[in-house]
Amino acid sequence: MDLRIDVGQQGSWTVLGVGGEIDVATAPRLRDQMIAALSEGKHNLVVNLEAVDFIDSTGLGVLISGLKRVKTHGGEFRLVSAEQRLLKIFEITGLDAVFNIHPSVDEATAQPPSPGI
Repeated sequence: MDLRIDVGQQGSWTVLGVGGEIDVATAPRLRDQMIAALSEGKHNLVVNLEAVDFIDSTGLGVLISGLKRVKTHGGEFRLVSAEQRLLKIFEITGLDAVFNIHPSVDEATAQPPSPGI
């Protein structure tokens, strides 16, 4: 399966809508899209995983890398997923304590980003 990435803006947030599978073959595209957003000065990212069917350890690593890059730029990084199957992966790996996960894009973008460092 392929990976789809749509980029949009909601308030002060750049929203990456991701669909399909995030795996060893497709994860570099997501990483590149996050890097591109940061290089354009978009330091507050929401990654919407609502349409993601599958994520492997490479995909999780790309999300962790994205979080670190955003923090380095003084921004905020939020995830969106209400899918229990995906939430279970974050819970099992302990990443639910690392990521700020919201059930919807509206909820993720409702609070403005905290002022940068």
